[in-house]
Amino acid sequence: MTEIITGLSMSPLEILAVLGAVALVVARWLPPAARPRVTIAAGAVLLPSAIVLGVTGIRWQLLPALAGAALALPFALSPLLRRRSGRPARRARWWLALPGSVACAGLLAAGPVAAWAFPVPVFPEPSGGFAVGTRVVQWTDPLRPETFTADPDDRRSVVVQLWYPARQSPEGTRRAQYLGRTEAEARTVSEALARGVGLPGFLVDGVPRARTHAVFNAPPADGGERFPLVLFSPGSGGVRTQNTAWAEELASHGYVVAALDHPYDSAAVVLDDGRTVTTETSSSGDAAQDEKLAADWTAVRAADLGFVLTRLDGLDRGGNADPLGGRLDTARVAVTGHSMGGAAALQAARQDHRFGAVIDLDGFPHGPATPALVQPTLALTQDLTRGTDPRYLPRLTEALASGTATNYRLTIPGAAHLTFMDGPLYLPPVPSIVGSLGRTESPRVVAGATLAFLDAVLRDRPADPAGALSAYGSLTVHRPGDSH
Repeated sequence: MTEIITGLSMSPLEILAVLGAVALVVARWLPPAARPRVTIAAGAVLLPSAIVLGVTGIRWQLLPALAGAALALPFALSPLLRRRSGRPARRARWWLALPGSVACAGLLAAGPVAAWAFPVPVFPEPSGGFAVGTRVVQWTDPLRPETFTADPDDRRSVVVQLWYPARQSPEGTRRAQYLGRTEAEARTVSEALARGVGLPGFLVDGVPRARTHAVFNAPPADGGERFPLVLFSPGSGGVRTQNTAWAEELASHGYVVAALDHPYDSAAVVLDDGRTVTTETSSSGDAAQDEKLAADWTAVRAADLGFVLTRLDGLDRGGNADPLGGRLDTARVAVTGHSMGGAAALQAARQDHRFGAVIDLDGFPHGPATPALVQPTLALTQDLTRGTDPRYLPRLTEALASGTATNYRLTIPGAAHLTFMDGPLYLPPVPSIVGSLGRTESPRVVAGATLAFLDAVLRDRPADPAGALSAYGSLTVHRPGDSH
């Protein structure tokens, strides 16, 4: 499909098809002399556009507009055909034609509205000085059995996607597919994500069509600079690619982001052997049992994060055996996550002090509250309302206030739970779902706050991040020794 025009959420070909359909409906109400020319021009635009879209793939969002055009077509062509046969042209009286025209207009308007509500996501251009490369690896931990299967010989495997500073690719280089290495994988993941929230897959069929700004397997950036690491765990049922806009922005500023798929927890994970593993985590309906289950799943995720850091450290020490060998600064590592992934990040940091900083993107702190966090921690949260779990803020405050480093909670006005992932780029702009910041502002704010914190605590730039963070929302600072 041709490139989607930002704002309109439609490709140039789709816009031509809609304009042709509009002209076809409007022709009925033009002066008699203009009607034939407009009808012919409308058909000359609409029909080829529809044929090409039929070959390349019509999005469901365009079907109402094409239905409106099909409804209007016989009435538009009938006068032309009668003239060519020598018979006098007939036209329905206006009061008979008006309801049909209104119905057609409603169908034509439904197309662009649907395309706007469920667009092909357009990813923001990364603002940093580096181009972005990406690659996918799969690692198996020989020391950990897979607890989600009954096979005693099955070992825990994790799929990881890396985004990293890269050399500038030649003009016209194909950009990486969103949600997967191939469009088939992207569709598998997209459909699994839709099923997870109870939506029919066709509603988000534009998502696997999207391209990002990264280039698969691009060579790392020139020079010997070593890049800090940021490990990321997605939300419950989420996938490694759910924060692609965020990851690309961080990589463009000189970080290597490693995002994990957690098999049997993520919505769908396509393994190297071709198998697709779908989620087996679900609510039991009992609050106490669900809390225990969430703590157990969080512990598995935390172990995955520690294992991946070990493998990245080994990759870096391997030198020239890997393009990123010698380029990963494993002494400067942050662990992050969204929702349940944020809880996993907190637990991973408690267990593994190789993680030097923590970012929790609106994640309820499942699992034990001890030992105290020793790393500087940032919790980004949505506005807390009466509908928010009343345990959320006390638990989060306990985790931040008991830490031995200075910790921060930043509440972003207008944010919702899905603001902290790519959701605002392709879901309907309903404030209760994706917040009210908008498709452009949502990724900018979340990535900007993240970078302000990481630059202050991981880079060799001594600074108090409070000043930079406060520009993004309401900031609460928890310093060691403060009374609470």
